[in-house]
Amino acid sequence: MDFTTSILGLELKNPLIASASPMSASLEGVKKLEDSGIAAVIMHSLFEEEINHEIHQIDHFLHVNSDSYAEAITYLPDEVTFDNLQADQYLEEIRLSKENVSIPIIASLNGVSAGGWVKYAKKLQEAGADALELNITYIPTSMELEGYRVEQMYIDTVATVAEQINIPLNVKMNSFFSNPANMAKRFVEAGANGLTLFDNPTLVDVDLELLTPLQKANITSSPRLSETLRWCAILYNKLSCSLCANTGVHSGEDVLKAIMSGADAAALASVLLIRGEDEIKRILGDMREWMEKHEYESIAQMKGSISLSHTDNPSVYERNSYMYALQHYRR
Repeated sequence: MDFTTSILGLELKNPLIASASPMSASLEGVKKLEDSGIAAVIMHSLFEEEINHEIHQIDHFLHVNSDSYAEAITYLPDEVTFDNLQADQYLEEIRLSKENVSIPIIASLNGVSAGGWVKYAKKLQEAGADALELNITYIPTSMELEGYRVEQMYIDTVATVAEQINIPLNVKMNSFFSNPANMAKRFVEAGANGLTLFDNPTLVDVDLELLTPLQKANITSSPRLSETLRWCAILYNKLSCSLCANTGVHSGEDVLKAIMSGADAAALASVLLIRGEDEIKRILGDMREWMEKHEYESIAQMKGSISLSHTDNPSVYERNSYMYALQHYRR
């Protein structure tokens, strides 16, 4: 049984990647993930604030989305003071991980505003990172800010980061653009070598006792996989980049569905935080059992097998599927 796949030009022993989370925040955590069978690790995110500690006013969106990937369980306060200790420590974590594990190590940057922080991407490369994931989540609150300007800000950030590095660049994009397919195309044109579908924004809530807003880590479940499958199927073979399924990947079946839809790999976070590293072995075992039962010999054999590349008119296919689902439900 051949589980190998490739993503961002990196050869992986299987399609499971540990997404950025507290589990990848230490060498011990990274080694446990490798020992459990994970094929690559995305380090916990280094935030723009941790690099640009001298900035007096930090972009609001970086605070309200600080819990992406379930990487933090608290909401950053409005006024924070950072020094470069966090950034320097992050570089050391990458160096140590590269020295002590044999799987690819992918650094993670979280930010979008213009500034010198993007040049830090080169330091991550020099520290030994095999690739870099850029996580951009901007929640526009101004009614005067037009959508195309928000999209251009994303593209400009990707292009600026891409100019700083020679290692592969992965963009963790969200599904809230008016046309995700067009944004995916523009990300690749700006320098992205891979796309992760999709970002997992924090949950918004209200504390009725303290009368304050809350930002909570967004732990996912398998039903959340729907949009990821949809867009993997739409984008498969349409762009010269790799695709990684994210959000809602909790089982071997979820991984197989993602690969058949067109993903090259699947990123895990919530399921590992809930059940621990041993879940990796169970997922791989379930995948093997299903593939043996259905006589699949490799991951490559099934990749993109149910994507929209097999239809001449994807829009009509999507519409027909939508109508069928509603009519079937009514019956």
